[in-house]
Amino acid sequence: MNRNDEVYKVGLALHGHKCPAMPLGLRAGEAAMQALGVQRAPDGQLTALVEIDRNHCSTCFADGVQVITGCTFGKGNIRSLGYGKFALTLIDNKTGRSVRVVATPEAMRRSQESEFIRYRKRGVPASQVDEELVEPLIDQVLSEKTEVLFNIGPVKEVKLPPMQPHDFNTFICAECGEVTVERYARVKNGKIVCMPCAGQG
Repeated sequence: MNRNDEVYKVGLALHGHKCPAMPLGLRAGEAAMQALGVQRAPDGQLTALVEIDRNHCSTCFADGVQVITGCTFGKGNIRSLGYGKFALTLIDNKTGRSVRVVATPEAMRRSQESEFIRYRKRGVPASQVDEELVEPLIDQVLSEKTEVLFNIGPVKEVKLPPMQPHDFNTFICAECGEVTVERYARVKNGKIVCMPCAGQG
């Protein structure tokens, strides 16, 4: 993979700035799909569990995972486990097979010791760091051998809960007048309202 690949360009357009973590997510998702022998999910065929949390280095990893696997917030088939780790578990929902891919300490060390991260630690937004400092890191992540970047666990069977069908039934909240999915309806003073109007939002 390189910066001319369409998947990288899409990832960059979604993500909004150049950094090594988003392409690391691309590569992690690619490695996981290869291990499972699956393709990108146009619907809900896959589930991605990313172990990052908020407000720490390299959370940009999740955007790369979304782009390459097709597991997205909008489809509801990606979740953050909040462990503060740079890892992905990808699950094939049809077969129940899963694989965990985690960035190696060496791959993370190179990034952490870079001039790019020194700027980021000083509070400089990624989009304002000189591209000459970040592009070599990106090129390294995109071209590095998979086994250097990641430890790939064995493929395992997981027990999946039954898939819930999409709910297309809606109502209009009696208080705010906004359209809401029916299963989030609440009763307040005898009226059917949404959760925020019921004081639950």
